[in-house]
Amino acid sequence: MSTSTGMGTSTDTRRPHADVRSGVRRASAFLARRSLKTHRRAWAAVFAATTAAAALIGAFAFVLGSLLLAQPPVERHAGADAVVAADQKVTYTAKPWGSEPQTATTYLSERVRLDRSAVAKAAAADGVAKAVADDSVPVAVGGGSSGTGAGGASAVGRSWASATLTPYRLTDGHAPRTSTEVVIDSALAAAAGSKPGSHVTLQVDGAPHPYAVTGVAETGHRGAAPAVFFTEQRLTALAGHPGTVDAVGVIAVKGVSADELRASLDTALPDRTHGDREVRVLTGSGRGQAEYVDALGARGDLLPLLASIAGTVLMVALLVIATTLSQAVHQRSGELALLRAVGATPRQLRSAVGREVSRVACAAAVLGGIGAVPLGLLMRSLLTTDPLPLPVPVWLPFAAGATAAVLVASAARPVSMLAARSITRLRPAAALGAARAPEPGEPGRLRTAAGAVLAVAGVGSAGAATAQGGQAAAVAASGAATSLIIAVALLGPWIARVAMRVLGTPVRRVGGVSGFLAAKSAAAHNRRLGAAITPIVLVVAFVCVQLAAASTLERASDRQAAAALRADLVATGPAAGLPADAAQAVRRAPGVKAATGVLRSSVVLAHREMGDPKLDRFPVLGVTADQLPGTLDPHVTAGDLADLTGRGTVAVGKDRAADLDIGTGDTVKLRLGDGTEVRLRVVALYERALGLGEFMLPREALAGHVSAPRDQQILIRSADGASASASAAARALSPYTGAQVRTATADDVRIAPPSSDQDNALVTIGVGVIGGFALLAVISTLSLITVGRRPEFHLLRMVGAGRRQVRRMLVLETGLVAVAGLAIGTLVAAVPLVAFAVSTAGSVPYLPPVQYGVLALAVTVAAGAGTMWPGSSGGRFVLKRRA
Repeated sequence: MSTSTGMGTSTDTRRPHADVRSGVRRASAFLARRSLKTHRRAWAAVFAATTAAAALIGAFAFVLGSLLLAQPPVERHAGADAVVAADQKVTYTAKPWGSEPQTATTYLSERVRLDRSAVAKAAAADGVAKAVADDSVPVAVGGGSSGTGAGGASAVGRSWASATLTPYRLTDGHAPRTSTEVVIDSALAAAAGSKPGSHVTLQVDGAPHPYAVTGVAETGHRGAAPAVFFTEQRLTALAGHPGTVDAVGVIAVKGVSADELRASLDTALPDRTHGDREVRVLTGSGRGQAEYVDALGARGDLLPLLASIAGTVLMVALLVIATTLSQAVHQRSGELALLRAVGATPRQLRSAVGREVSRVACAAAVLGGIGAVPLGLLMRSLLTTDPLPLPVPVWLPFAAGATAAVLVASAARPVSMLAARSITRLRPAAALGAARAPEPGEPGRLRTAAGAVLAVAGVGSAGAATAQGGQAAAVAASGAATSLIIAVALLGPWIARVAMRVLGTPVRRVGGVSGFLAAKSAAAHNRRLGAAITPIVLVVAFVCVQLAAASTLERASDRQAAAALRADLVATGPAAGLPADAAQAVRRAPGVKAATGVLRSSVVLAHREMGDPKLDRFPVLGVTADQLPGTLDPHVTAGDLADLTGRGTVAVGKDRAADLDIGTGDTVKLRLGDGTEVRLRVVALYERALGLGEFMLPREALAGHVSAPRDQQILIRSADGASASASAAARALSPYTGAQVRTATADDVRIAPPSSDQDNALVTIGVGVIGGFALLAVISTLSLITVGRRPEFHLLRMVGAGRRQVRRMLVLETGLVAVAGLAIGTLVAAVPLVAFAVSTAGSVPYLPPVQYGVLALAVTVAAGAGTMWPGSSGGRFVLKRRA
């Protein structure tokens, strides 16, 4: 039936539905307001945990976004409109099982050079005013006329023609005209006390030589490295690769845009050079890639590591949000059941709970999104390096904060609906009984089944890790740790029941009346105890895995490097290294039994992993075979290192050889540091690959494929006494600027040097930031649980329990939760760690006792703060007077 009024019509049959919806909204809004006020302490704990989760998620979104946008700085080519360079990437395409072909990509660590003909082709392109070959060599600067000043300083040697690319301008004197003349920049001139007409000692490759200073140049561009300018002919001779160039700098005709210049150069230049190496035309911010050739490679290595940590952060954050919200809703199950019993509809209850959670979560998400910006800036400052500064565009903080806020706010409501489902679906008569029913001691069947499946999957992944090696083992162990942590969260009540059977008896015996109360309370509330233990297990397992994995590898690497070291002295030079003939000079010194230069580079191995194409980059050592017996012992198990000569041989780590199914006499295909593909004959297998690397090559095989063929160290074995040999070696190296001789240590031969600032930053982020958040989750969860136990404390005081007895009960419960959490968390971490350590290091996991002690202390303090502070302050009326 309908009635017509004025210009419109209304349908009476729709009014009841609209009235019902309006009534539901009003009732749920009323219930939500009252509940937020009544349970403000409980919601405060949820608010704190959710805010921290949003801040952490937003901070990682901030850093990942900044890292994806990062480009190396434009310094040496700031005055160039474009730079032509070879592609630094290498690819490998393979067809996985039952899938389409896939391509793996990685960056090369050494400079890939262009054919010198590219200079003329670039100069002939339309819109190009000038094209300049930009080669560079490392230079060690000696003293000025007096032999003092900038002794040992490092600089970049360039041709005077390339000075226009920065640009530099002469402030005094004139350009170099002969092979014995140079122009130096103003910073070096001030340090060395040089001026036109004076002389400066420079060492490029070989013994130092004096050069006449004909001019001083300066640049207005900040950040450019100190430079020494030779004539173009002299620089080409010093660089040692007359047929190729590092890059080509291009100056455009006035009025030619960057897009027009790029299109013109693309047309004029060949599509490929040096085999499969593509030619790149870099403009704008991309010009820095031609100077810092490995910066994008470092970014490529850092991105998956940071993304892995970010994935763990997301998992931890959502787990914490789910745990705290579920506990907050569960503690109100009696109240919700009573409301259902007196007539509240399921829809009203769901709407009320949803409104409560949405208000708290949205406010926390907004505050956390704002807090993500300073936290993200702090993390960014830890990861920023000179070759790869991390940009912060204006939109990035807003995008990161909004991402975190939306993710957290959208995840909160479904969790609360799921937590309240068991009550809202009851009939009113059944709800009345549920309001007075004790807490269920067992989780639901679905939850139990999911937890069991994840536990089995975690143990299975750990078992798979023991049968693998390298990155595959690390991935499998990480997956095992994640699966086991989630399994503990799902099986929390079952685990709590087992923990009480183990720890309950000692607590009752030691604690007297308070111990009896603590044991009985914990045994009667397995779900609550499981919720309290879960965040502690999370923080202990996560921190142990992060710290112990790094410590285990570092310890094993140190042991193998120390066992391999036979040299008692080592010679080092400036940052650019020592020339090749420095090692020969040391060998001729009296008292020196053996000396080998150590040239460091990398190789790329293309292989398949579970059918997928993979490109792994391994650091390698280039050594002199006939000097190895006295300086380095890789512990050869097959073959002979004396055959490690020429350009076509390689020694391989025993485990890597087993993975590749090769032995002595077989060939292995590698790409050298500049992308050159080579087939090398395996002449020896050795055991100490964790300390010395998976591959070892002759020095001459690497020398032609590195950016600068200079030895980072010279390992020296003395014949008689180390002190006498050190003096003799020092005298032999006296012509080489910046050379020093000292006692050799394992760090001098380790394939991976001691942790870099970026490695320490990742540890700080992974352990400090996430561990701190997990500890905050411990405090929030335990505070929430303690606040919800006020009626229990009230009842204990009513039946005669003293204030000290209740407080001691809380202390014992805190100890029980902390011990159980530490034990279970350590066990959860031990399963993947043992698999990882056995497969990669062949040893048991190692975590320094001091680090574990600090972790245990932090967990205990957090558990105490989460339990004792709410029990003493929030429950003051309970503990200070008898009700």
